[in-house]
Amino acid sequence: MNRNIRATSATTAALALTLALSGCASLFSTDAGPAESTPTNEQVRNDLAPFYSQVLQWDDCGDGLQCAEATAPLDYADPTAGDVSLALVRHVATGGDRIGSLLVNPGGPGGSGYDFIKDSLDYATDATLQASFDVVGFDPRGVGRSSAVSCYDSADMDEYLYGLATAERGTDAWIAELAASADAFAAACAEQTGPLLGTVDTQSAARDLDLLRAVLGDTHLNYLGYSYGTFLGATYAELFPEKVGRLVLDGAVDPSTSNFEVTKTQAVGFENALRAYLTDCLAGQDCPFRGSVDSAMTTIGALLESVDASPITATDGRPLGGNALLTAIIYPLYQATAWPQLSEMLDTVLHGSADVAFQFADAYNGRDDEGNYTDNSTESFMAINCIDYSYNADPTAMRAQAAELEAAAPVIGRFMSFGDIGCADWPYKSSGERAEIHAAGAAPILVVGTTNDPATPYVWAQQLAEQLDSGSLVTYTGEGHTAYNKSNSCVNDAVDSYLVDGIVPAADPQC
Repeated sequence: MNRNIRATSATTAALALTLALSGCASLFSTDAGPAESTPTNEQVRNDLAPFYSQVLQWDDCGDGLQCAEATAPLDYADPTAGDVSLALVRHVATGGDRIGSLLVNPGGPGGSGYDFIKDSLDYATDATLQASFDVVGFDPRGVGRSSAVSCYDSADMDEYLYGLATAERGTDAWIAELAASADAFAAACAEQTGPLLGTVDTQSAARDLDLLRAVLGDTHLNYLGYSYGTFLGATYAELFPEKVGRLVLDGAVDPSTSNFEVTKTQAVGFENALRAYLTDCLAGQDCPFRGSVDSAMTTIGALLESVDASPITATDGRPLGGNALLTAIIYPLYQATAWPQLSEMLDTVLHGSADVAFQFADAYNGRDDEGNYTDNSTESFMAINCIDYSYNADPTAMRAQAAELEAAAPVIGRFMSFGDIGCADWPYKSSGERAEIHAAGAAPILVVGTTNDPATPYVWAQQLAEQLDSGSLVTYTGEGHTAYNKSNSCVNDAVDSYLVDGIVPAADPQC
């Protein structure tokens, strides 16, 4: 199934399981802290008051962490229409000068902030932030342990993600097969999820953020958002500029970028990351390629085309086609430390084996060794994106876009085209076009961008920092997706000084 690549730091954290990239969750005990959170006493609409005045009950959930559940309106326009639950986990501040709560979102959309903090606290935040803040992970509406989008069982999800069309890529018959698959998936989501499916948009999630801020007892929101989480944070700032405390948006998404431009920019980003990987690979001793970067890129392109035409069968019987191989290639491109494993995977495919490629694709898609999907990240990713963007599945328009993608990213662009099919007939439509976010009147907001970030290219960080009336850019010159706590001390110091002390860099520190 063609779809946009998930721009998510949660994906990077998941690499820890296969590629040993991320830090471990903190295992030391902390002070148990209060069993209840005291909400702020603020004026809100009468129909929202019961939600804003609720008292969170925190329970011990292991490893020095506490868990709770908040209740939010299904529809903020009509809070009597039903409720959604929001799952939270927190690590209580270890220092004596607690500032408040720091809510963390790992990206996606569809990434579990609950799992991100529970499993990878030290990867999400450093000791400085853990000392000063209660670090709070949460699953947005539609995601994971919160009221969640549900569509397919594992067998149907396998067919949706890995099933191969019988017609030639790009033909009318091929488009019809993809459209039928997309329609079946959308219908299943609507049937299994119910009215929640129409309220998983980012604006509703941002309103949930304000509710969480209040019930956690904070007058202003302190927030660390990675990847898609930057769009969620920026949307919050646009809706509630007067409630902005200290917001860090790392691996920024440009909120004004259309669905197609997102796909095109990501295609170029991953193509550039692939070239950077090959430059490094060809300089070493264990590279499966020879010759120049250009010739190696041609080999990878031919490999994608070859498995697309004649899939390689894995030992579990699944056929590895072009889309699945592209997912397997992109997965380790999120962090340069995974490049040696990318070499090993590509070497096995070049020698006719699909098993390692499926390990990578499965890890990206949340599928375990038993064939079960361990989270709903794919379902929530589709549901949120389908309602956040507008789509056009006219074959003529899609073919023109496919040609533009292939021209911009000759090796992988072809396999990222025709993505509008997945959302064109979604049961709920976007409420409008994406637009710039200015957040007029908000306190200073820190935007972090990595110069060769493949998933959220650096230009988006530049554009978001420029759009925001109070945006301040921190640049990391390097590889990989997102920079805080995984690049260098320059970035870490800038973020920590801002979040803890409120110090905004006088100029981009150019880390």
